[in-house]
Amino acid sequence: MTFWQTWQLRAAFAHRMASCYGREVPAYNTLVDVAAEINREVLERDGAAAQRLGRIDRVTAERHGAIRIGTPAELRAVSVIFQALGMHPVGFYDLREGRDSAVPVISTAFRPVDAAELSRNPFRMFTSLLVTDDRRFFDGDLQHRLDTFLDRRSLFAPELLSLADRAISGAGLSDPDAHRFLDLATASFELSSEPVDRAWYTELERISAVAADIGGLGSTHINHLTPRVLDIDELYLRMSARGITMIDTIQGPPRWAGPDLLLRQTSFRALAEDRRFRLADGTIQPGSVRVRFGEVEARGIAATPAGRDLYDAMLVEVDRRRLDDPQADWNELAAQVWAEKLPDTELGLAKADLAWFTYEVADHRGCSAPTADPDATVAQLTDAGVLTVTPIVYEDFLPRSAAGIFKSNLTADGAVELDRPGVARDAGWLSDILGRAVAEPADLYAAQQAASIAAARTRLGLPDRSGAVTPASRSQM
Repeated sequence: MTFWQTWQLRAAFAHRMASCYGREVPAYNTLVDVAAEINREVLERDGAAAQRLGRIDRVTAERHGAIRIGTPAELRAVSVIFQALGMHPVGFYDLREGRDSAVPVISTAFRPVDAAELSRNPFRMFTSLLVTDDRRFFDGDLQHRLDTFLDRRSLFAPELLSLADRAISGAGLSDPDAHRFLDLATASFELSSEPVDRAWYTELERISAVAADIGGLGSTHINHLTPRVLDIDELYLRMSARGITMIDTIQGPPRWAGPDLLLRQTSFRALAEDRRFRLADGTIQPGSVRVRFGEVEARGIAATPAGRDLYDAMLVEVDRRRLDDPQADWNELAAQVWAEKLPDTELGLAKADLAWFTYEVADHRGCSAPTADPDATVAQLTDAGVLTVTPIVYEDFLPRSAAGIFKSNLTADGAVELDRPGVARDAGWLSDILGRAVAEPADLYAAQQAASIAAARTRLGLPDRSGAVTPASRSQM
């Protein structure tokens, strides 16, 4: 290969991250093996239905990683690296708000946004930024010392950032530059062997183990890597049977009889990893920390804003019923609520405007055959068999689930005073820091659905009705 296109750089980087994390956390390799085994079995059992939400080669290769950084300057730098890989900031997640799972970070996910790029390689990096000026976690003195520590470190080599700029402007890199870029990028996220200041790390750990993992070290590292599996419930059982301790629950929607919606996630518990610690007298002492884990995900259909509102309302209802019956199984309660509130078919979700889909002209229709009624709606054409629907995969994350995964892998609750006023952060603030817009996931799904409708209209010989599409409304034919 003499020239590496952006997606090839991304695929190679994802592969290198997997090799790196497998060396550092060997239980991750077990997780990948079990996921691949289950995916093969589901494909053999269900055939084409198993690939309704993505080809099996994509599902098996799919990964998302997670990193944690400390300052806006570090976030800008890492954004450049990911832009060189064709990954863009999508979504704003505030993990500080949960009373039972507050973590002092805000997050976004860098990922491809074009459907063709996602198909080539959908690697994502969930990236969390420490909010050092949030008084619910850090007082003024600790913030000053933490900011001073973070400002002194340099996470990314100038050569790496220069190569990233070159990749962005040239839509890729020549062969020698590509290898150098990948070497430097991978090294930036490897676990450092440098000793950790024990007193400083412990002080931050009393606030949050996440804060210590970010601000207690002179470098960053990949925090977890996540394969995708087609049956997450079976994976949970098999990992447990192999003696690997899993967190208590599968985060996200329940398993139920209807279509999979949004995202389900679980992980094995953070394992003790050796670290060297520097004591106050300068001596080096062996020790260990528990901050990194192996996550796995099962992706479902992307929900519209109406679908997301319903999802949130259903979670509230499940929590209410759990208060009435604390001994009840959460998944059973949730499955009951899902069956009561959600359509049990993909077409039902589409008609209720609860999930995003692409629309295509059915194969039995001729390419030039016009529809009899130019004013027919999407629903009418679908009911008539003129159009078929295909679900759009949810490519993003759920704040409650992400916080739940983080919290389930912490060794202590930390110290947070949620009654104090926090500091405002939102997608606009993050966009200003990055110097480019943080995309709203619903806008991306809406555009993908609208493009498919426009293409179907053209194939049917219908007049163009292109126009603005809002996330809250579904275009009609």
